[in-house]
Amino acid sequence: MNAMTEVANLRLPYGSAGSQYEVEFDPEYGTLWGFFNPRGTPCFSLPLLNDIRAHDSLLALNGGQVLFEGELHPAQYYVVGSRVKGVFNLGGDLSLFQMLIKTRDRDALMDYGKRCIDCIHPHIQHHGSATMTTIALVQGDALGGGFETVLANDVIVAEESATMGLPEILFNLFPGMGAYSLLARRLGMKAAEDMILSGRLYKAAELHEMGLVDVVAADGDGEKAVYEWIRRNHRRRNGIQAMFQSRQHVHPITREELDRVVEVWVDAALRLEKDLKMMHRLVRAQTRRTGAESGALEQEQPVERLLAAGGA
Repeated sequence: MNAMTEVANLRLPYGSAGSQYEVEFDPEYGTLWGFFNPRGTPCFSLPLLNDIRAHDSLLALNGGQVLFEGELHPAQYYVVGSRVKGVFNLGGDLSLFQMLIKTRDRDALMDYGKRCIDCIHPHIQHHGSATMTTIALVQGDALGGGFETVLANDVIVAEESATMGLPEILFNLFPGMGAYSLLARRLGMKAAEDMILSGRLYKAAELHEMGLVDVVAADGDGEKAVYEWIRRNHRRRNGIQAMFQSRQHVHPITREELDRVVEVWVDAALRLEKDLKMMHRLVRAQTRRTGAESGALEQEQPVERLLAAGGA
């Protein structure tokens, strides 16, 4: 048994039983692992958002420390991944969006958007810790809000087959829960706008060339690559963490900024009419994709096909 396997074996579950956000803690490296494990479509449903927030609120309350086996342990690293095979997260709950837009329920749309920000902004702020590095582990599709969640991390590790992008422009909308702010900080405003308006989906290698993905791992080796990154950089983590903390001073992303963008997103969503038909098609595509990966249907890439057809 190699050292990396021994470290992985120290990861133990904690937190609420039955949660759609499963968490484990590795005390050896002070590494917190959080995994999306949604019921139904692997998107950001309200129950999943609530379970993420329940965990992360306690983490922030404890100053970025994990209450594990009766003691508080500093979380030096916080890794976010998914239990769903082939999917990190497909983004916003499009079925819910359809219903709220049709009923003109602005307050509920705003509430949903702010719940997403409740999960993303604390992660950008390292959950109140000055010594935490956040890491995204992408082992599948990260679309829309899933990609926004990935971008909220300091370090992005993606397996070769991972696909990421912002397809919201397909139904005449834009990603309103942090994409613009996060991409602009990493790539600049023009490049951020080009990516958002293209609606393109990107493979891990292409995003690595752009400087968005830090590590590309072979399929199946994502967790190993995370541990290797941690082991390789652990001795200099103080300097690395201080650098990541400094991003918030040089290029701050405030809660107020994100809330204002959510308001723009809500107003834009309420202007959708004919575009709801395309949203409905994407809802069906998400459902077919989930069924395919559970063995009910042949594996397919419906979102990519819709993009290739230009939304026709």
